[in-house]
Amino acid sequence: MATKTVNVHEAKTHLSRLLEDVARGEEVVLAKAGKPCAKLVPFAPNQEPRQPGLIHGVLGDEFFDPLPEEELAAWEGRG
Repeated sequence: MATKTVNVHEAKTHLSRLLEDVARGEEVVLAKAGKPCAKLVPFAPNQEPRQPGLIHGVLGDEFFDPLPEEELAAWEGRG
């Protein structure tokens, strides 16, 4: 699958053409001041609906314990 990079101004000017490219399977990276900031990719809806409740077995009580400080910091972007 080909990937091309376009700046935001070009993307705004040629959005319809870029969407046609994406519909054909191409990925388009949008850049602002030369720095990639987003990607247009073909839309692929989930083929199978998600099924809730697929955890097998029993969760122990430790599942509900607070996270250790270093793991909590990583989840919060402080780590």
